[in-house]
Amino acid sequence: MRWSRHGVRGLAAAFIAAASAFLFAAPAAAAPLTPVQQLDVNRYVGLWYQLAANPAPFNIDCVRDTTAFYTLIDERNVRVENSCTTITGERRGIVGNARVNETASLHVSFPGVPFQDSLDGPSNYIVTYLADDYSWAFVGDPTRISGFVLSRSPVVSDEAWREIRGVVEASGYNSCLMLTSPTTEGKQDIRPLCTV
Repeated sequence: MRWSRHGVRGLAAAFIAAASAFLFAAPAAAAPLTPVQQLDVNRYVGLWYQLAANPAPFNIDCVRDTTAFYTLIDERNVRVENSCTTITGERRGIVGNARVNETASLHVSFPGVPFQDSLDGPSNYIVTYLADDYSWAFVGDPTRISGFVLSRSPVVSDEAWREIRGVVEASGYNSCLMLTSPTTEGKQDIRPLCTV
């Protein structure tokens, strides 16, 4: 995939518009984000593909193949390795730690990242939906500023996309403010989840 200057500017403009709309249109009285009742960490670890996410400054230059690879360290800690392909076609990544605060509610930290460099802290990674077969998950934070649709496969059916959209909306998120994340094998464009 090649990006022209106009394409990059359009992507940046879309990001700024979506981020601004999200910040000013977030539901004021949404119920607290609820974690799933059970999470088998041994089944959850491994490779996940990001299919959609709320725009954020830390992932603005990620244009495709965004992944998370989780490795169990011990009963309370999981190694987090996030990576993506950037606008320039290079792979970049960051390694951090996820500490379990309670079932399906974790504190993710990254060394050197402001406000996220402490191993302990309040939960900022809540698994709010998890398919029975662990094929996909929806993860958010208590403020609903971040939200991520993760899948074991980079490709899902149209029916699965409709289910994903329903779960995102049922979780109190605005699906029009969440953008799809292109994968080499799957969807190639970045667009609001509500249009999928």
